[in-house]
Amino acid sequence: MSFNHRSLHHIGHGQNPYEQAITIIERSLSALDEDNLIPCYGFGDASTHDQDVFSFYPEEIFCEGFEEVLARYREIVPQLRLAGPTSFAPIIEMAMTIVEQSGGQYHVLLIIADGQVTRSVDTQPGLLSPQEQNTIDAIVKASEFPLSIVLVGVGDGPWDMMREFDDNIPARAFDNFQFVNFTEITSNIMNPSRKQAKFALSALMEIPSQYKATIELGLLGRRKGDTTERVPLPPPIYGTPNPYSRTSSFQQNVSPYSGYHTSATAPSLSSLDNHQVCPICLVNPKDMAFGCGHQ
Repeated sequence: MSFNHRSLHHIGHGQNPYEQAITIIERSLSALDEDNLIPCYGFGDASTHDQDVFSFYPEEIFCEGFEEVLARYREIVPQLRLAGPTSFAPIIEMAMTIVEQSGGQYHVLLIIADGQVTRSVDTQPGLLSPQEQNTIDAIVKASEFPLSIVLVGVGDGPWDMMREFDDNIPARAFDNFQFVNFTEITSNIMNPSRKQAKFALSALMEIPSQYKATIELGLLGRRKGDTTERVPLPPPIYGTPNPYSRTSSFQQNVSPYSGYHTSATAPSLSSLDNHQVCPICLVNPKDMAFGCGHQ
C-alpha cells in the first residue's frame, strides 16, 4: 500500500502525497501565473459530500502563491471529517464560475483526489451512477470555457473509471480533461529530480494544445453570460477552534485550499502558443526539455 499505510492526508515532518503533487505542479506553473493568486476549494468531507465545495477561508479570499496554499492545507486538514459519496461535478462547476468571473481568462483546474467518483454496487453494468453522470456532464460543459482539467490520483485507487473518463468522454468542444496517476508514476523512480520531471510532464503535457484550442474556438476572453454561479460553503469546523485569521507568516489576502483542488490562473499566450516549448516548464525551448532543470 502507498504512503506506508498512513492516511494520505497525514500531516507530519515530511510531505504527504497531496503536498508532493502540489509542490511539483508549483515548480512548473508558478512562473506562468501572472498575479500569483490561487483560488482553492475542498470537497469530499461531511459538509460537502457530492453536492458542494468549501472554501478554505470565508469570503473566498485567494491564496498568494503555492507556499500559502500548502500552509493553509496543513492548518485545515485536522478539521476535516472525510465522507462520501464523491463527485467531481461541484468542483468543476466552481472552476467554471471562476473562469466566468475572470472575464474568460484561461485557467487550469488541478484536482487532487485519493478516490474516483462513487459508483454504487447497485449500479447496473453499462450504466452510470448519478455521481459519474454528473461528473461527465460537468466535464462536457467545461469544454465551453477556457479551462483545462487535470485530475491527479494519489494513493492506490482504484482508478479504472478515471482512465475511462480520460479516454471516452463524449461531445466536448475540445479535449479538456487529463487523468494522471501520481502514485503509479512516481513509485518506481528513486531519483527525486527524475520523479518530479516525469510527473510534471504527464500532468501538464496537454496544456499547450488545450490552450491553443481555446484560442481557435474563440473561448478565450469571452463571457458566456448564461452560467449559473456556484457559491462555496465556508470552511468546516468540527468541535475545535478553526483559526480563520491568516497564518501569521503571511499578509493580506489568503485563500482556501483543499487537498483536492487548486485552480491556477492563465499562462501567457507567448509561452503556450509556441509548440516548441518544454512540455514540463512550458517556458524554455523544447529541445532543452531535459537540459533546463528537469533532468
